Amino acid sequence: MHVRTLFVFLFIAVICQPSTNAQILFTYGGKKTDTKEFLRAFQKNNLDKPTTDKAKAINDYLTQYIRSRLKTAEAYDRGYDTLHNIRMEIAALRSQIVDNYMADPLLKARLRKEAFERSQKDIHFAHIFISFTNNALVVDTVNANLKKEALIARLQKGEDFLLVAQQLSDDPSAKTNKGDGGFITVFTLPYEFETAIYNTPLGAYSSVISSTGGYHVFKNMGERKAMGKIKAQQILLATPPGADEMVKNELAIRADSLYKVLAAGGNFSALASAYSNDYISASNSGTMPDISVGQYDATFENNIWALQKDGDISTPFLTDHGWHIVKRVAITPVPASTDDKNFQQEIVDKIENDNRWKTSKDFIYQAIIAKGLYQKVLLNDTALWAVTDSLLDRKPLVEVGKQLTPHSILFTVGTENYNVENWISYAHTNRYQPEGNAIKPYQRIWDEWVKNSFYHYYRNHLEDFNEEFAAQMKEFADGNLFFEIMQKDVWNKAQSDTAVLKSMYAKYMGKYKWEKSAEAVIFFCADSITLKEVYTQIKANPTEWKTIVDNFGDRVLADSARYDWSQLPGLQKTTPTDGMLTHPLIDVNDYTGSFTYIIKSDSKPIQKKYHEALGFIINEYQAQLEKKFDDVLAKKYPVVVNKQVLAAISKQ
Repeated sequence: MHVRTLFVFLFIAVICQPSTNAQILFTYGGKKTDTKEFLRAFQKNNLDKPTTDKAKAINDYLTQYIRSRLKTAEAYDRGYDTLHNIRMEIAALRSQIVDNYMADPLLKARLRKEAFERSQKDIHFAHIFISFTNNALVVDTVNANLKKEALIARLQKGEDFLLVAQQLSDDPSAKTNKGDGGFITVFTLPYEFETAIYNTPLGAYSSVISSTGGYHVFKNMGERKAMGKIKAQQILLATPPGADEMVKNELAIRADSLYKVLAAGGNFSALASAYSNDYISASNSGTMPDISVGQYDATFENNIWALQKDGDISTPFLTDHGWHIVKRVAITPVPASTDDKNFQQEIVDKIENDNRWKTSKDFIYQAIIAKGLYQKVLLNDTALWAVTDSLLDRKPLVEVGKQLTPHSILFTVGTENYNVENWISYAHTNRYQPEGNAIKPYQRIWDEWVKNSFYHYYRNHLEDFNEEFAAQMKEFADGNLFFEIMQKDVWNKAQSDTAVLKSMYAKYMGKYKWEKSAEAVIFFCADSITLKEVYTQIKANPTEWKTIVDNFGDRVLADSARYDWSQLPGLQKTTPTDGMLTHPLIDVNDYTGSFTYIIKSDSKPIQKKYHEALGFIINEYQAQLEKKFDDVLAKKYPVVVNKQVLAAISKQ
């Protein structure tokens, strides 16, 4: 992400969209800020900062907030909002986020309610798939339709769904699992499939669902209260590709031996680290990421969910991947109440990353009509159809069509005009039915064109329709201007005035010292396997760390410098010593790793060199420049705070 963009997203927590529906909190140079705007910023910035003295927290934040508003006001007054780079960055941001707001807010609320209700139960389903593509990999919808009709006929006769799936389904796995897909929960499958399953009564099968690949029929095989998520450890003895029966038998014997050790009290974490072929989890003592229902194949899930209590260990079981032994660590149940805000937010996040909320556009058309933005100018369609016949099908132009020119306006949406030329262009591109060569009636093309025009107008003027989007864009614009003015008046000056920086270092040299520090190399590894290899090699020959790192290319980064002891990964409470290698650390989120090689450790204060202290000096100089800038702006934009309003919001 661009540095400016990253900064601006952080700055959004400080600057917010004004509102006219609240009391004025303060004025500055003829401009106003109300309580709603300020409190929105305060809540964003202090979301994770609980305080027992809210009045003090609000007063402290108000000082910071006012300073940011004055800088933004100055940037607008200087015309920074007209700069090309600012306008381009705002346009780029708009294009990135606009689609997230092109959905019906009411639809999202309905989807959230629906998803919560579905989250309360898991459904055991079976599936039959009829492919549009035949065995010769050729699209054959005729044969697919015949096969679909035969399928429906057999199901209507009451034949066993699993047997029909085994015989007719084009899903290769159905030959062995009879179409049994195991349990699912909300968000496990594409929305259309999920809806078909959850809307099918227990024991019944769904209507035929069509997808781009073929036809689908689902059966509700059983229901249960939602299981939630399970945290587990695993030992996997993976079956090598092309393994013969001897190798498979050896793996089975080894799995049985490991299970006997575990049953006798053996340490699961140690055995997983030593024997498991699941290298990602093995590097973390066999611990897997939390598992949701429907995430793995049915055999694996049946075994892991069968564990009755924390600490239970499964007997070895076989899947296509190999032999597994799993241990239940903990269960996280699904919240049963909508009062759980974290779970509600998790649902919203999943909805926004799902296609289910992007389908309906009717609310857009209704919004355009409700605001009176659509005006049809041409009231007699006959002339237009005549011109269309002439231009698209080369028919002679009848007299009624001669009253129109390419620039004749047909309708308007807001301030935007749509003329005959626009119509012909759209009709030429969109006149054919998507399912074949049949031509759509002109009225249908017209209706589609008008709705398409509504959609694009709404998208291009979204700020007029969606208050949240308008606030987001205003916040981003203000953040860009704040960044621009700080860069010009503070940051660039602080970094480029070498004479002042060296003078400050010479004058205050005594305070720039390392307390407890070490000359060290910090290694950052892209994955746990690389971490283990690099650590082993450097432990064997630490002085050759540069050569070792070079051999791993981009998978390893090494940073050699002097660090405070507190900055050294893996040190924890240990006192560093010369030549020491710290314990490797693994990030459980992405399995990247780090560790430190300590070249020389110093427990006594050491004077920092100029380049080592430079970052601290720049920060101090920046603070001085910003203080002077704030003083100038305070005189230019006199601030008046409404004490009564401030006191009122401090008590809320």
